[in-house]
Formats: sequence, structure tokens, C-alpha cells
Amino acid sequence: MSHQHFKFTTGVIAYPIFFVLIIWSVLSFEVRFNVNFNEYGVYPLTLKGLRGIFLSPFIHGSIEHLYHNTVPLLVLTMALFYFYRPIAWKIIIWGIIISGFLTWCIGRPSYHIGASGLIYVLVSFTFFKGVFAKHYRLIALSLLVVFLYGSMVWYVVPIKENVSWEGHLSGLITGLFFALFFRTQIAKPKKYDWEQDHYNEEDDPFLKHFDEDGNFIETIDREDEQPNINYTYKKNKE
Repeated sequence: MSHQHFKFTTGVIAYPIFFVLIIWSVLSFEVRFNVNFNEYGVYPLTLKGLRGIFLSPFIHGSIEHLYHNTVPLLVLTMALFYFYRPIAWKIIIWGIIISGFLTWCIGRPSYHIGASGLIYVLVSFTFFKGVFAKHYRLIALSLLVVFLYGSMVWYVVPIKENVSWEGHLSGLITGLFFALFFRTQIAKPKKYDWEQDHYNEEDDPFLKHFDEDGNFIETIDREDEQPNINYTYKKNKE
């Protein structure tokens, strides 16, 4: 089982910012040239709608729509690259593909756009991964995600009009699948010698200084029991 190391790199900030800038650039292009890319979103059960699997996360219907997705996307991708750096790109790329395909399979006959599907992938993966890992840092991250975005779970059911609950549900399922699939790469806390399975207290050099009652025993090497005495003779000057 591999061990993860939490390490801050420039990519922890650079990659999420770059990803968000691309999304904002797409919307800016739409506004600047008065075009609409909504038709490039996921349209379920149509051959043409398959292209939306790859393009829909970069398309948003309005500035408000994009604004609501920007902050959680930044926060969650930064956490992903910090805590799960070895598999971060796999989660993002395959998360977009699988959640998009599920949306294509179960969605209503309408264009499904936005990065919220990916956001639900990240929320679901981060939460369940921390629970499965039983690593105190990852559990803390899971609790933080629940505190910040726990209310999002209500949007995986059709409670609000013009919201792709199918995309949200697809992202939730995909994130849970990733948390199970990547369990072999869960981070494990460092174990001390006395926590190892092969540990034997009788061979521990430190514990050998104590008796059965826990009293400290001062041991002296046999070589030190008979110290060597060296004499130096100085000739007297007359």
C-alpha cells in the first residue's frame, strides 16, 4: 500500500486558478462576441450531445451561474492537489468524463451545462475518501467539506427548476466510486516501531532498562566494571 505525502507546491494554487481562468475566458468570449455556447452542453441520449461530456464544464449560462461555481471549484481543487496530488488529474479528467456520461444517460431532454457536476465529484470524493482513509487530516478535511458544502446534497433531487440535478447526482455517484476505487492509494499516518505488527517489546532496547514493575534498572557494561588506569611517570629534574 502506497503512502501519500502532503506537500505544498506551486501547482496547488496554479492549476486551480488556471482552470478557473479558462472557464471565465469562455464566458467572456461569449459576452464579447455575443455568442452562446449552450448548445455544446450535454444533451442526453443524442449523438451530438456526447460532445458536451467534455465541453459542458467550461460553459455557463450567466455570470451568476459561473460565480456560484468559482469559489467551491477553487477551494476543492486546491484541496485535491494538496492532499491527493498523485491522483488529482485522474480525479478531474475522469470525473468530468464519467459524471458527464452519466448525465447524458439519465438527464432530461435539455442542455446540461456548468462545472457543478465536477464540483459534486470533488465534494463526494473528498468526503468519502476521508472517511475511508481514517487519517486524522483527511477526516478533518471531510468535516470541513460537510460544513461548507453539506447543503449541496439537497440539489441531487429535483427541488429547483432549471437546475441539472441529474448532473449533480452523477457527480455525487462518481465521487463515491472514486473514493472506493482509489482506496489502495489512501494516505496512512506514520507508525512508530511500537505500533508495527512485528513489534516485540522484549527486543526493545529502551524497555530493557525497566523491570516487570516498571522500575528503572541502571545497567553497566562489563567493560566499564574494571576501568583501565593509566599512569604517567615524569622524571624529576635535579
